[in-house]
Amino acid sequence: MSVNPELQGRVFPPVAPYLVGREKVREFSRAVFATNPINHDPEAARAAGHNDVVAPPTFAVVVQEATLAQLLAEPGAGIDFTRVVHGDQRFSYSRPIVAGDVLTATLAVTSIKTLGGHAMVTAESTIVDAAGAHVVTAISTLVVRGDE
Repeated sequence: MSVNPELQGRVFPPVAPYLVGREKVREFSRAVFATNPINHDPEAARAAGHNDVVAPPTFAVVVQEATLAQLLAEPGAGIDFTRVVHGDQRFSYSRPIVAGDVLTATLAVTSIKTLGGHAMVTAESTIVDAAGAHVVTAISTLVVRGDE
């Protein structure tokens, strides 16, 4: 089965809000070797003008994950998760993510291309804060491998 081209342009419902926790930011920072004090120490973060610890830029994937799960679970999508590899990941920030943020993400499928028997699905997760202000857009390209 191949990826359903009618997915292009589809916007999924927003996922449940995600409360960014200080310890989650610290754990993620350690996992990605982010050593800047603003990623670990609330006082250092406040001294730098933030309300609390600042998440490393790639933290947005934690919030994006639930939106991609919607896409992968879509019955008519034609996406076999056992054949998916991550092709590309980009972020476009309006401001950093900080502990205490309540973030809501909405996924849109922006592109589906077929290349040499493989499908490339590009999806953008637009992430906003509790006031509805844009924080970051996380752009993922998933490669769905065709039959060998």
